[in-house]
Amino acid sequence: MPEEQLFKSENRIDRAAISEALRDAADQIESGDVTLGSGAETQTATVPERARFEVELERLTDSETGDQRLELEYEIRWTE
Repeated sequence: MPEEQLFKSENRIDRAAISEALRDAADQIESGDVTLGSGAETQTATVPERARFEVELERLTDSETGDQRLELEYEIRWTE
Protein backbone atom coordinates (compact mmCIF):
# COMPACT_ATOMS: atom_id res chain seq x y z
CA MET A 1 0.00 0.00 0.00
CA PRO A 2 1.59 3.32 -1.00
CA GLU A 3 2.20 5.85 1.75
CA GLU A 4 1.14 9.49 1.47
CA GLN A 5 2.55 11.82 4.10
CA LEU A 6 -0.12 14.40 4.93
CA PHE A 7 1.80 16.33 7.60
CA LYS A 8 5.18 16.27 9.31
CA SER A 9 6.76 18.55 11.87
CA GLU A 10 10.04 18.01 13.69
CA ASN A 11 11.55 20.41 16.21
CA ARG A 12 14.14 20.33 18.97
CA ILE A 13 12.25 21.51 22.08
CA ASP A 14 12.52 21.05 25.83
CA ARG A 15 10.71 18.39 27.85
CA ALA A 16 8.11 20.86 29.20
CA ALA A 17 7.12 21.88 25.65
CA ILE A 18 6.92 18.22 24.60
CA SER A 19 4.61 17.39 27.51
CA GLU A 20 2.45 20.44 26.72
CA ALA A 21 2.14 19.32 23.08
CA LEU A 22 1.17 15.80 24.20
CA ARG A 23 -1.47 17.16 26.63
CA ASP A 24 -2.92 19.28 23.82
CA ALA A 25 -2.91 16.25 21.51
CA ALA A 26 -4.67 14.16 24.18
CA ASP A 27 -7.41 16.78 24.54
CA GLN A 28 -7.91 16.87 20.76
CA ILE A 29 -7.97 13.07 20.49
CA GLU A 30 -10.57 12.89 23.26
CA SER A 31 -12.74 15.43 21.40
CA GLY A 32 -12.45 13.35 18.22
CA ASP A 33 -10.86 15.95 15.92
CA VAL A 34 -7.11 16.51 15.73
CA THR A 35 -5.71 19.54 13.92
CA LEU A 36 -2.02 19.58 13.06
CA GLY A 37 -0.43 22.82 11.99
CA SER A 38 2.88 24.44 11.21
CA GLY A 39 2.81 27.92 9.73
CA ALA A 40 0.20 28.09 6.97
CA GLU A 41 -0.01 24.29 6.60
CA THR A 42 -2.76 22.50 8.55
CA GLN A 43 -4.36 19.06 8.44
CA THR A 44 -7.36 17.83 10.41
CA ALA A 45 -8.25 14.20 11.12
CA THR A 46 -11.24 12.70 12.90
CA VAL A 47 -10.17 9.95 15.29
CA PRO A 48 -12.81 7.22 15.64
CA GLU A 49 -14.16 6.07 19.00
CA ARG A 50 -11.95 2.94 18.81
CA ALA A 51 -8.53 2.79 17.16
CA ARG A 52 -5.31 0.80 17.42
CA PHE A 53 -2.79 2.43 19.79
CA GLU A 54 0.88 1.44 19.78
CA VAL A 55 3.71 2.58 22.05
CA GLU A 56 7.25 1.73 21.02
CA LEU A 57 10.67 2.40 22.55
CA GLU A 58 13.60 1.63 20.24
CA ARG A 59 17.37 1.83 20.54
CA LEU A 60 18.95 2.61 17.17
CA THR A 61 22.67 2.22 16.52
CA ASP A 62 24.48 4.05 13.70
CA SER A 63 26.33 1.35 11.73
CA GLU A 64 29.24 3.68 10.90
CA THR A 65 29.84 5.54 14.17
CA GLY A 66 28.29 3.18 16.71
CA ASP A 67 26.37 6.14 18.16
CA GLN A 68 23.10 5.15 19.78
CA ARG A 69 19.84 7.05 20.08
CA LEU A 70 16.50 6.20 21.60
CA GLU A 71 13.12 6.78 19.97
CA LEU A 72 9.84 6.84 21.87
CA GLU A 73 6.88 6.63 19.49
CA TYR A 74 3.14 6.85 20.07
CA GLU A 75 1.07 5.72 17.09
CA ILE A 76 -2.68 5.69 16.56
CA ARG A 77 -4.05 3.79 13.54
CA TRP A 78 -7.51 3.33 12.04
CA THR A 79 -9.13 2.52 8.71
CA GLU A 80 -11.14 5.17 6.89
